[in-house]
Amino acid sequence: MTVYERLAACGSEQYRDFQSKLVPNIPADTILGVKTPDMRNIAKEIKGTKEAEEFLRELPHRYYEENLVHFFLIAMIKDFDECVKAVETFLPYVDCWPVSDQASPKVFSKNHEKLLPFIKKWMGSEHVYTARFGLRMLMNEYLGEDFKPEYLEWAAGVGGEDYYIKMMVAWYFATALAKQYDASVKFIEERRLEPWTHKKAIQKAIESFRVSDEHKEYLKTLR
Repeated sequence: MTVYERLAACGSEQYRDFQSKLVPNIPADTILGVKTPDMRNIAKEIKGTKEAEEFLRELPHRYYEENLVHFFLIAMIKDFDECVKAVETFLPYVDCWPVSDQASPKVFSKNHEKLLPFIKKWMGSEHVYTARFGLRMLMNEYLGEDFKPEYLEWAAGVGGEDYYIKMMVAWYFATALAKQYDASVKFIEERRLEPWTHKKAIQKAIESFRVSDEHKEYLKTLR
């Protein structure tokens, strides 16, 4: 069976209709209606096979779920250089936020020093979902022990009017307010973010269970 055939066998018209509302920027007829656990299972089943190798070379894919399986396969690559190469080959074909957001290569967490220049490059891309992926990797990987205040500057510097970019910047700062409050709150106090993004970051931080009640009350005064 091909990846498409595996996906089609799991598809649901009802779930397809639900998914099409979440990703309105792609044609509904490119969505098969497959749930994420099923897609992950397909990726695990074919991982390391000739079928997987051929599938990763078959770009562009037609279906939304094929793109997700593609990224799930990439996320399981254990060699850093091979993984980054596969990511960079695939990113130009990413056309919606769920594909950009679902995959997190495990090998990245073990290679922060090598990863950082790629993240900075991705964040500077004019391709919306490449920039969004770069921001998400900065959020996922560098708000912990390897955090540096300059990374907040990087995130704040990602501009543009695209909704999916502005939302990712807001998500980044909401997460930073949970994990690196003292450094990140200055960007809110000084209104360093674009007005819509500023308000959305505060909203998402207030909704987060990881931000203290004390900090939430203060953030409400900065709306």
